[in-house]
Amino acid sequence: MERSGADRRSTIGGWAANLPGPLAILNRFSITRYLLASVVSLAFDVALFMVLVALVVDPGWASAAGYSAGIVVHWLISSSFVFPGKARDGAALHLQRLGFIGTAVLGLGITVSMVSGLTSAGVLPVMAKAAAVAVSFFAVFFARKYGVFR
Repeated sequence: MERSGADRRSTIGGWAANLPGPLAILNRFSITRYLLASVVSLAFDVALFMVLVALVVDPGWASAAGYSAGIVVHWLISSSFVFPGKARDGAALHLQRLGFIGTAVLGLGITVSMVSGLTSAGVLPVMAKAAAVAVSFFAVFFARKYGVFR
């Protein structure tokens, strides 16, 4: 049985629901909550990457660590704020986490293949990355909304 909207709301969701005027849109639609979660997790990803590179860690390993940290942060935000009341218990929770990781790999694959393909076709790398971010954002959002957190 699904809980009502008020019962499903996390602490953060309750706080966001009480935001004034235009800011309340952050809680109204799952896509806006997902966008916010993506921005926060990207900030963690980039911050860890930059710290590790400054500590002379290989950039490849630093990017893997940053991306992994971003996945963890995104899971925490998604399961409590983006899709409240949709997290599972027990063995189903582990399957849900695996699905979440699978969608992260999907997003990574979309990004890498689009950036590689577009840049080899002559598109500027920054434009290729921007296109890939947009496509992977929506692909992963819908996979998580209708698959992982259904």
